[in-house]
Amino acid sequence: MDADAKRLYKAKADVIAAAGNPIRLAIIDFLKDGEQCVCDIADHVDAQRSNVSRHLGVLLKAGVVGQYKDGLKMMYSLKTPCILNFMKCVEGVLRAQARDAAVLLNTL
Repeated sequence: MDADAKRLYKAKADVIAAAGNPIRLAIIDFLKDGEQCVCDIADHVDAQRSNVSRHLGVLLKAGVVGQYKDGLKMMYSLKTPCILNFMKCVEGVLRAQARDAAVLLNTL
């Protein structure tokens, strides 16, 4: 594998790692319906605003979300809604795992 391919895989892994946290996944899912302020995101994920802000910073750095200031509120939205396709894919993996486990249990 050449250096460019390695850099691309590293960049992809960084985005996946940024999303790879239960709170960040919940934030991404919440933002699928449109932009939200930190206060509403914190209420939805049942976490402190400071903690949510930190998670949003990780998602922002990875390019998953965008932000802008609306008066006193900081608003966030999905910058790359295609991340939702990845989440659907993960759900498909979980369904396949459940089917495989059910098949295994039926053989007992």
